[in-house]
Amino acid sequence: MTATKKYASEQLMNVLLAPVVSEKSTMIGDKANQVVFRVSDAATKPEIKAAIELLFKVKVSAVKVANVKGKQKRFGRMMGRRRNWRKAYVCLAPGQEINFASLE
Repeated sequence: MTATKKYASEQLMNVLLAPVVSEKSTMIGDKANQVVFRVSDAATKPEIKAAIELLFKVKVSAVKVANVKGKQKRFGRMMGRRRNWRKAYVCLAPGQEINFASLE
C-alpha cells in the first residue's frame, strides 16, 4: 500500500506551504539531492512524504523535520516574537528531481 492511499488528497494539499529558497537549501540540493520545504506545524513525516509524492510525482527516500524558533523583534517600544515554523528536508531517491521552473 502506498503512502498516498492512507491520506485524503485534500488533507495532503494543506501539508506543504512553500519551498525554502536560500543559499543553504540550494547547496543541500546540489550535494545531497534534497529539497527543503516549509510545512504546516502539525505535519508528520509520512504525511510530508505522501504529499511530495502526490504533488510532484517523485519517489521520496527519507524526510527529516526541523522546528525553527521565531526570532524576537522590536515593534516600536514593544518586544514581539515572530511565530515558530517547521521545515522539512526531503531526500529524493536517486535519479529523481523536482524542477520548480517547469511547474507553472
